[in-house]
Amino acid sequence: MDTTYNTGFSKHFKHILQFLTVLLVVSCNRNDEPPVHPHFQATPYTIQIPPHFPSTLNIPEDNPMTVEGIALGRLLFYDGRIAGRADEGKYMSCSSCHLPQNSFIIGKPRPAPLGLDSIPTHHAMLPLINLVWNPGTFGWNGAAKSIEEVVGHTITDPKEMNSTWEKAIAAISAIEGYKPYFKAAFGTEEINQERIEKAIAQFVRTLISSDAKFDRYLRGEEQLSNAELAGYVLFVTEEGADCFHCHGAAGNPLFTTNLFYNNALDTVFNDPADRFAVTGDPMDHGAYKAPTLRNIALTAPYMRDGRFNTLDEVIDFYSEGLQYSPYVNPLMHHLGTGGNLLSEEEKSNLKAFLLTLTDSTFISNPDFLPPENLPQ
Repeated sequence: MDTTYNTGFSKHFKHILQFLTVLLVVSCNRNDEPPVHPHFQATPYTIQIPPHFPSTLNIPEDNPMTVEGIALGRLLFYDGRIAGRADEGKYMSCSSCHLPQNSFIIGKPRPAPLGLDSIPTHHAMLPLINLVWNPGTFGWNGAAKSIEEVVGHTITDPKEMNSTWEKAIAAISAIEGYKPYFKAAFGTEEINQERIEKAIAQFVRTLISSDAKFDRYLRGEEQLSNAELAGYVLFVTEEGADCFHCHGAAGNPLFTTNLFYNNALDTVFNDPADRFAVTGDPMDHGAYKAPTLRNIALTAPYMRDGRFNTLDEVIDFYSEGLQYSPYVNPLMHHLGTGGNLLSEEEKSNLKAFLLTLTDSTFISNPDFLPPENLPQ
């Protein structure tokens, strides 16, 4: 047998192995962090679905809920250093605008300069309530597909933190106390954009409101007053206030369909960030997310531009303030009469029902409040 080829191949193969070995050593030396241990696993966290709530949760496969991830996300949510602008004497966290006592919105009248550089945001704020059931249409126009994506935009948006991810990562990386938290959540101490987004998103997915008076009524634990019951009937009937098409009835405890509607608020449409900007469908001019009505008493101002500061103003608008345009959603059944023409008693009853959606345990839940100490 001719061994010339075999001998040459053996020598060639030996050289390849030597090269790969050197390459592997160099690569390992260049990495600050060792690879995640193949058996690493953070502690799984299971969301307990409240009675009457949908059973399908929107949790990405690549970001499963873990005890350690949620703990890290809570710290990052409340840490103003995440903006990466401490050298300018400027600090801003997610919680700077999403305040627990206001059901995780800022609660300021519009227009108000909300961003770190006092630039008014384009739209009013949406509350961080029950977003784990959002199907993947976040924000007023549904452009963001995940909470992780929303976090990413918040860091760089000129109207919010107006920073860069390089600055944010450098700021958090400079805090030695964060490294054990990242290692516990993700297996190594590496701090990067993906991990920050994932951790904060995990924490936000735990912000579940399910213990308002109306929830207790559905569970048979508390009774509604006559006015509250009358308001509920108005809420769920077309001949009444006709709210349920966009905000859901008893079968939808989220009190939003997570869909988009032109609700006859305007007649001129030049907003570059309405639903039309996402879909290109002309019928989506002036269409916006129907926000949840949970904790609605705490989340003023109302509408996507915050034009109404009280619930009474909102109820009056739907009663007699609707404006015709070709783009009004067909579900606005009372458009022809300018609104549902509620009597003063009916308005009072409807408001009484809306107030039963206030969940005081949600805004005082210690798991959602600022941590006693941040890493140093």
